[in-house]
Amino acid sequence: MIRIDVLPDDVLLAIFDFCVGSPWYEGKARVEEWKSLVHVCRRWRTLVLGSPRRLNLRLYCTPKTPVRDTLDVWPALPLIIAGSIDLTLGRDNIFAALGQSNRVCQVILWRLAGWHIEEFLAAMQVPFPELTHLELFSDGETLPAIPDSFLDGSAPRLRIFILNGIPFPGLPKLHLSSTHLVQLWLTYIPHSGYFSPEAIVTLLSTLSSLESLQIGFQSPQSRPDWETRRPPPPKPKPFNFVIPALNFFGFRGVIEYLEDLVTRIDTPQLDGMDITFFNQIDFDTPRLAQFINRTLKLTKRNAHVQFNDYFARVRFSPGSKALEMKILCREPDWQLSSIEQVCNSSLHPLSTVDDLYIEHRYRQLVWKDDAVENTLWLQLLLPFTAVKNLYLDKEFAPGIAAALQELVGDRIIEVLPSLQNIFVKGLEPSGSFQEIIGQFVAARQLSNHPIAISVWDSHTKPM
Repeated sequence: MIRIDVLPDDVLLAIFDFCVGSPWYEGKARVEEWKSLVHVCRRWRTLVLGSPRRLNLRLYCTPKTPVRDTLDVWPALPLIIAGSIDLTLGRDNIFAALGQSNRVCQVILWRLAGWHIEEFLAAMQVPFPELTHLELFSDGETLPAIPDSFLDGSAPRLRIFILNGIPFPGLPKLHLSSTHLVQLWLTYIPHSGYFSPEAIVTLLSTLSSLESLQIGFQSPQSRPDWETRRPPPPKPKPFNFVIPALNFFGFRGVIEYLEDLVTRIDTPQLDGMDITFFNQIDFDTPRLAQFINRTLKLTKRNAHVQFNDYFARVRFSPGSKALEMKILCREPDWQLSSIEQVCNSSLHPLSTVDDLYIEHRYRQLVWKDDAVENTLWLQLLLPFTAVKNLYLDKEFAPGIAAALQELVGDRIIEVLPSLQNIFVKGLEPSGSFQEIIGQFVAARQLSNHPIAISVWDSHTKPM
């Protein structure tokens, strides 16, 4: 057995490095695990405190941390500041830590109210040379806008910048302070913080290291003014701004904004998109369709069409490229109409999909089947020309069967021409679905395109 006290310093440091390695989640206990090592013996204390960069030693300050006392005990290590500052005591501790501006490396604050923002901005009027990570979340109220001068040259090492519910009209000038951003998330943006597609593209064109981008507005009020000007024609591809490192793009807003934005950019490394639209009448998105087709290059995969109490969505998995599109809408008939338009406009063609799932996540399903919905079901299924396996929740099965029943004669393979199997969750030996689907199955058999009807259970095929 080897005695640990005879191990050389470099071996001990390798062990310490493993013990305090940086995890994905960095809470206070995990960040400050190194403190347990310095209490073992004088040698370990000297070794740990003498290797702050190698061991990534940091102090984690929360609203409950007695900051002034804590900073007097330990060496001048980098500071992480995180927590809610809705309490007076917590506010004092947070702002005491912010006063150590030359040591602050991360700031993550939530439940910010208007008066918090004003104090915070006052504290940020000095350089923060070590700041790499900044996240600010509002408490839900409308906050005053962050002025254009925010971070004006004061955070040259900033890599992660996240604002939630906080207006920042001066965003296009962010590159003056932080040219090395890797992650830029601007979510739940109030209309007072609106910025145009042109402005965000101008910023993106300067961020050559950006890997993850999210833009999300609070309401459909934030849209380009297409009523007073004609939308610009698509720019020739060679003149689009290239965002070379971007691998994820998320958006929440109106179609007009996204159409305008994607016309101006190219993202050769994009691996995933997560798009949420507010409910609209028209979901025609030719520019987005062009952007997806030239960028994501969808490979064979599963497609999931899902409905719940708040939205309808279509998502694709698995594969190296991921795509999800969502429409915020509560009415089932509007949900079906919207998702049908998206599949036929933004995502067409869908000839790489083998398995199609149509599912619901309603707390209480209220869905009526009629002639209008039959047409919409057929329109939804139309672009899935390569689907071999169709998986249905039993609540949707009768309505979809009724829609397929309308395909007669030469139209029998007009929809889902490659279909081989229909799997229904909770399928019963007899019932409305079996009665309705029988004629369609028989017609497909006569056309030499037979279909088998089976139960969809946990052993049928992985989700």
